[in-house]
Amino acid sequence: MLSMLSSQRDLYFTRTPLDAHQSMREAITLHALNHITKKRRRVLKNNERLAHASKAGNPAPEDVQDQGFTRPSVLILLPFRSFAHKWITALTSHTPSPSYQVENRARFYTEYGLPSGAVDKLANADPGTYPRDHVEMFSGNVDDAFRLGIKMTRKSVKLFADFYGCDLILASPLGLRMSIEKEKNADFLSSIEVLIVDQMDALTMQNWDHVQFVFSRLNQLPKESHDADFSRIKPWYLDGHASYLRQTILLTGYETPETRALFNSSLKNVAGKVRTERKWTPVEVPAGIDQNFVQFDCSHPKDEPEKRFHHFTTQILPVVMKSAVQSVNTVVFIPSSFDFIRVQNHFRKSLGVSFSVLSEYSSNQEISRVRQAFFSGKTAFLLVSERFHFFRRYKIRGIRNLIFYGPPDHPQFYTEFLSYPFLDDGVDASDVTCRVLYSKYDWLRLERIAGTEGAAALLKRGAV
Repeated sequence: MLSMLSSQRDLYFTRTPLDAHQSMREAITLHALNHITKKRRRVLKNNERLAHASKAGNPAPEDVQDQGFTRPSVLILLPFRSFAHKWITALTSHTPSPSYQVENRARFYTEYGLPSGAVDKLANADPGTYPRDHVEMFSGNVDDAFRLGIKMTRKSVKLFADFYGCDLILASPLGLRMSIEKEKNADFLSSIEVLIVDQMDALTMQNWDHVQFVFSRLNQLPKESHDADFSRIKPWYLDGHASYLRQTILLTGYETPETRALFNSSLKNVAGKVRTERKWTPVEVPAGIDQNFVQFDCSHPKDEPEKRFHHFTTQILPVVMKSAVQSVNTVVFIPSSFDFIRVQNHFRKSLGVSFSVLSEYSSNQEISRVRQAFFSGKTAFLLVSERFHFFRRYKIRGIRNLIFYGPPDHPQFYTEFLSYPFLDDGVDASDVTCRVLYSKYDWLRLERIAGTEGAAALLKRGAV
């Protein structure tokens, strides 16, 4: 991996396994430290050359362009404070004491760990109580608004450094956006030379607009000079070409159209870019369940939400509503938040059936009431957003019929929902129905569920 990083090309790791997360962080922080150290040595060497020339009364050397407009050169974007904790652990593994001193470590543990006396129910639960990926994602401090400047010197790592005096910034997209909008400029992002985005799959479950906002502010000409010595600034910064010399490293558990689009359209590195690719095998599901994949025609991605909604409301729901068995104990799983609101409004205005909803905004009290009402049969339909399941990961009892409005982004969610009917005693696979609505634009999600070969076969057969 270090050889790939040292190539200076943009790298997009599209399927980072859980067991490899920390080793990848350690490799990438070593690469980032190497970049910062080389930059510092170059600046110090040129400072000496300029001082010697001045002392000797000689003209200043001309080849001393070694800086950007501002000092920060590495940016790491993360979803939660707990991940800042993991990246600092990886970073300081390369700066051991007594050679290095880590300043403000106690403050960092206080602000980026759990409050004193708090119990982390995920981290302390018996193995198997919660899915591993959920424990990895949500144990620790899950605040999503933070920003942290880190200054590197020859003998120390200073946490909580001022942005314009630091070398590395660790932040969430939301935290950076709040800072930029408050200060009304993003000059501290003007000279980023190494950009790392970790857990992109989690960032898509937050607000992707914040990620796009940060990317749009990177490597722009600053509004203020910030005491920069323009004779020392690299020419491509002055020419407005800094984004072409920036290395971007993207890490995600799986791809989405948003992450692929970011890779395709926002990375301009002249050294080139690399995207990893792997074949997927079908996810495991309980034996005997008849999985009915329903394809609808769509010739343009802009028409996809409308075509999906039309097929769902005119082809799938009428069939379901005519069946006494399928019009009760039915979960509709909806990946997109926009689609979720639209389907919810349709159920409220048009169907006249009892239904409940579980979204990322549901309170604990609402969740308890809705789960009990669905399990007891008081509500016939339950609409579940993928974001709800991502953040809360509750098991839901009482399911006999599953309708996936689209394949879930997270393939494990598909497996989990197909296993939930068997939480109830006496349920046979023949008692469970499953429909998955998809189009050719669902390729990335479909591939993770049906496998690469299976997804290709599903798309080849065409709409029914």
